[in-house]
Amino acid sequence: MFFASKNVSKGNSKKEHIFYTEDMMSNFYVYILKCSDDSYYVGHTDDIEKRVLEHHLNKFHCYTSNRLPIEVVFVQSFGTRDEAFNAERKIKKWTRRKKEALIEENWAKVSVLAKKNFENKDTKT
Repeated sequence: MFFASKNVSKGNSKKEHIFYTEDMMSNFYVYILKCSDDSYYVGHTDDIEKRVLEHHLNKFHCYTSNRLPIEVVFVQSFGTRDEAFNAERKIKKWTRRKKEALIEENWAKVSVLAKKNFENKDTKT
């Protein structure tokens, strides 16, 4: 599921607009940020609004610090911290194309990209 936000960089007075859906009322989230260099950052949190603001304000020096402004492109809610953490770890290992399919909610493409391609492997006889 998605929610929208405006690009907000450090020191910018623009307000961020976030739209929540009813099923985002659980306590834990995985989120994907698109950075100014077009890279993706994947994280998890128990307070999505606070965490995104921390990224925008550069509160913690992390991957996004030198890649502002950022844009929230994906958020998914989970019932437990372990579920959110495990989802984050899996998504971080995905290719860019597979992350973009997830962001687009293109489940057929996610499924195709999840399959290993053994056809390109070198075979020795």
